[in-house]
Amino acid sequence: MRSHIAIVNVDNCDTWTRYRNGLCSTCAANCCTMPVEVKLPDLVRLELVDPFEAEHEEPKQIAKRLQKMGVIEHFNFKNSIFTLSRRANGDCQNLDAKTRRCTVYEKRPNTCRLHPQVGPRPGYCPYGAVRA
Repeated sequence: MRSHIAIVNVDNCDTWTRYRNGLCSTCAANCCTMPVEVKLPDLVRLELVDPFEAEHEEPKQIAKRLQKMGVIEHFNFKNSIFTLSRRANGDCQNLDAKTRRCTVYEKRPNTCRLHPQVGPRPGYCPYGAVRA
């Protein structure tokens, strides 16, 4: 059975489409298959970390707890950047598999809020139309 999702090589920025308004409404959310790097304020906004914990606990300790929970897959100690875990198929944990829309849109991390203005190829995105 063929997937209804257009496959795009998100790792090859040369294949990306120049972003324009309205593009997201017909996209299969390919950007939501890329690693999402977040900082502590993002984790607080996502309600994965309590504000008190963020203020009083070392990021390293928070990372250990979140890794045990399966929330993050990596922590960059030098820059205090957390990489959120993804599903086995590569999708973001917060992506609805059927609608291909974010389930935490109002709380989404800055990485997602600023895409595609910042990222591997600013102004471009790994657009792929949803197949009927």
